[in-house]
Amino acid sequence: MPSIKSALDLLKETSRTFFIPISLLPPGLQEAVASAYLCMRAIDQIEDHPTLDGNTKTKLLRQISLNLQAGTESSAVTDFAVGLEGHSEQLDEVTQRIGEWALLAPDTIAPRIWDATAAMADRMAYWAEQNWRIKTEADLDRYTFSVAGAVGLMLSDLWAWYDGTETSRMEAIGFGRGLQSVNILRNHLEDKDRGVDFFPEGWTADDMQRYARRNLKMADAYTQALPTGPALLFCRIPLALATATIDALAQGREKLSRADVMAIVTPLLGVGKSIELMTKV
Repeated sequence: MPSIKSALDLLKETSRTFFIPISLLPPGLQEAVASAYLCMRAIDQIEDHPTLDGNTKTKLLRQISLNLQAGTESSAVTDFAVGLEGHSEQLDEVTQRIGEWALLAPDTIAPRIWDATAAMADRMAYWAEQNWRIKTEADLDRYTFSVAGAVGLMLSDLWAWYDGTETSRMEAIGFGRGLQSVNILRNHLEDKDRGVDFFPEGWTADDMQRYARRNLKMADAYTQALPTGPALLFCRIPLALATATIDALAQGREKLSRADVMAIVTPLLGVGKSIELMTKV
């Protein structure tokens, strides 16, 4: 059985933003959220891969989707990685180990995570076929739902599974879209260097900032409505970091510094816990 320690170790290498809130979750929910995050990170690494061509990305994403759709209670780690063998030198570790992440979640919620990841992989395959052409705001809404809004919906299902917490489904989508649109802003120049532009035709950074802030407003409403507990703590941290990031970008800064992150996290967690976590990332 995959271990939460190995998942957190890799999570620490791939995302400071999500390592902190996931590491604070209680047992059971921690494995579920780590499983979901790493499964989706695995397919995201294929979508964003700098050297794989579009056809290969499409093929791999659809194969992973099929693998996840075939998951059962008796599936082995290798069953989720069928079709990846010939690309071991190109694929990141998080992608090659997708079977471990798929089996990390408790049995009672794992199929929901497989379903969400399979659907996302198919949607990513569609966008790879389209060469990520975003012409209109409606296209942007479709893309941000495909890769992030649907994640918000899945998180809502995880909260309900763990302790019965009910959330607004529309605001959950806004939570995902808000975080994703900040990523689009932050990575805009890097994406253009690899031939991808997620800005609708004619949009400037100001237009994308307005789009992001509109969705972050929904994300804030989503978070504010959560009761005190693990879901609230989890959502507050990435939302606070995303909000601070978009403010920094508006001021002409490229990203948040480690000191910035510490200043944001400390009021949410307290000094002792913040220092403990920041020494790990």
